[in-house]
Amino acid sequence: MTNKLIVSSSPHIHTPDTTSSIMLDVIVSLLPASAFSIVLFGWRAALIIAVCVISCVLFEVLACKLFGHDITIRDLSAVVTGLLLALNLPSSIAGKNIWMAVVGSFVAIFIVKQMFGGLGHNFVNPAIAARIVLLVSFPVQMTRYYAPFSNAVTEATPLSNPQVHLTLKELLFGTYGGSIGETSVLLLVIGGLYLMIRGIIKPIIPVTFIGSVALLTLITGGDPIFSICSGGVMLGAIFMATDYVTSPTTNLGKAIFGLGCGIITVIVRSGVAVEGVSYAILFMNLLVPHIERITVRKPFGWEAPEK
Repeated sequence: MTNKLIVSSSPHIHTPDTTSSIMLDVIVSLLPASAFSIVLFGWRAALIIAVCVISCVLFEVLACKLFGHDITIRDLSAVVTGLLLALNLPSSIAGKNIWMAVVGSFVAIFIVKQMFGGLGHNFVNPAIAARIVLLVSFPVQMTRYYAPFSNAVTEATPLSNPQVHLTLKELLFGTYGGSIGETSVLLLVIGGLYLMIRGIIKPIIPVTFIGSVALLTLITGGDPIFSICSGGVMLGAIFMATDYVTSPTTNLGKAIFGLGCGIITVIVRSGVAVEGVSYAILFMNLLVPHIERITVRKPFGWEAPEK
């Protein structure tokens, strides 16, 4: 009987999920918000999405060839990065400033992802890093927004102008100026629920992220509904903070990560910058190795090595 026992190394549990199937589910989950951004901002949103996705795919191929990596465009990760980057950009860059979308794609794929070894080796979210680089490099262009259904340019967003009062309907459907994909809160939540039902993401990070922003805003005398429904909280918490590569693997680690993102978002919003979601996620990405170190359970029988 003992001769029939097979000893093998982990993993012992296998899943039919592949990188491409997971990325396809993420793309599907983002389609409602992406389509509605085109309804809100017209050809400008469509152009930004197309340029970001195509640029990310082309830079993926170029970087893989230059760095000697296997060409990985079939795993759809470059498409997801391009789509997320596009949804974080204002519609006003479409036109003469559309080159900024190409620069952002280059930073995301070539520098943040492929220079560190490709998918699975980047230590920060590529789309987040690219958005911050663009925001720091081109602050004027990145903070000019078109109002939905018009060509009127405005620099005032609900977060930057306390005198702007929006109804719950306006907050849920995003009928105000902002980045093209961050304003459709209802559609982002639907996309997030789809990912949870499919088992692609767990609710721990989104719940702790969004919940901590709401709670801290309430404690500091603000409107928690307004705080979580305006700006990039929903887009960041559901689709970017949950990135497999740059977020913790343990449940406790995910909770710490989400809580940290929420706390930093509120702190940044209250003093340093109008929108703190991108900075919060980037900072917490850098802490993931330390979070993993303190939350990963030791294997049974593990002993600390002698010094």
